[in-house]
Amino acid sequence: MNFSNEITQWYSNNKRDLPWRNTTDAYTIWLSEIILQQTRVEQGMPYFYRFLEHYPNVAAFAAASEDDILKLWQGLGYYSRGRNMLTTARLVNELYKGTFPNQYEQLIKLKGIGEYTAAAISSFSANEAKAVVDGNVYRVLARYFGISEPINSTKGKKLFQETANDILNHDNPGLHNQAMMELGAIICKPKSPACGICPVNIGCHAFLNNATTQLPVKLKTVKVRERYLNYFLITDGEKVLMNKRGMKDIWANMYDLPLIETSEKPDPYEVVQLSEAVEYFGSDAEVIEVSGPLTHILTHQRLKVNFIILKSKGIKLKQEWFYTEVENLKNLAMPQIIFIFLTNFFTFKNNFPFSN
Repeated sequence: MNFSNEITQWYSNNKRDLPWRNTTDAYTIWLSEIILQQTRVEQGMPYFYRFLEHYPNVAAFAAASEDDILKLWQGLGYYSRGRNMLTTARLVNELYKGTFPNQYEQLIKLKGIGEYTAAAISSFSANEAKAVVDGNVYRVLARYFGISEPINSTKGKKLFQETANDILNHDNPGLHNQAMMELGAIICKPKSPACGICPVNIGCHAFLNNATTQLPVKLKTVKVRERYLNYFLITDGEKVLMNKRGMKDIWANMYDLPLIETSEKPDPYEVVQLSEAVEYFGSDAEVIEVSGPLTHILTHQRLKVNFIILKSKGIKLKQEWFYTEVENLKNLAMPQIIFIFLTNFFTFKNNFPFSN
């Protein structure tokens, strides 16, 4: 059995009709690859169309502001991807005069493009013989070849890349890579893989040895940090007090509400008595309502979020705080949990029904 022939034949008959598969344009493929990182196709598809409509080429993307990109990215998560894309678009526009490169050695030097993405773009757009290894491919390789080396170990990453290189179809690497990724996405799934209809099950170690639940192996090295975020909503119904975030934490350069973070689970009604709260909101600040705690999960963090609706006679503004018209909220790039809260609050109050 020729492994590559079997999976590419299966792919030709069973592949999903995805828009980025109908082009060899490196820019379009780059958009799809970055948007779909750690994102399901169903979730990422509307963002792909949205970005392509707003920015049909590198020059248009490069001319955008960071606020524009983050607003369009809102709700997709991992916002550093959007910021990296803007940096890359501007560099490409400058170095390559608006033509997105399609060669691996050029791509790998761009911000936000690692080995997998460079291999994907170069093989899909220029048929360069570079084997892609993403989560789907790791799973196919581990199960088919019975590789028990952890996929997130240094030794494992090297072994899986070498294995992918060994089986790559050098005559048509783009098709082979697409087939590998698609096989992992719709047949060799993380849970309940469809082994019975897999085109290469006859040679699969995991299928023959009932080991699909054991492979691939991944080291558990991520420690989840728990944080307690207490947000304050201060509004007269026409204006609202907002905060511009800095670059050194989650949601860099986005907009949220004035915040006090506590080291342990707080009583929201007591947070306003903390010295920091008294300094900026005054000793007469009154809690009108509390919403929460809500849990928001990030990759390495679990956020416990309270929204405290506050009434105060005098506010001392931090440098990064500012009042804005409620109507203007729709133009600000916000973390999704903030956006949803404000949408619900102002819609319920019949002041400002706005949409994403």
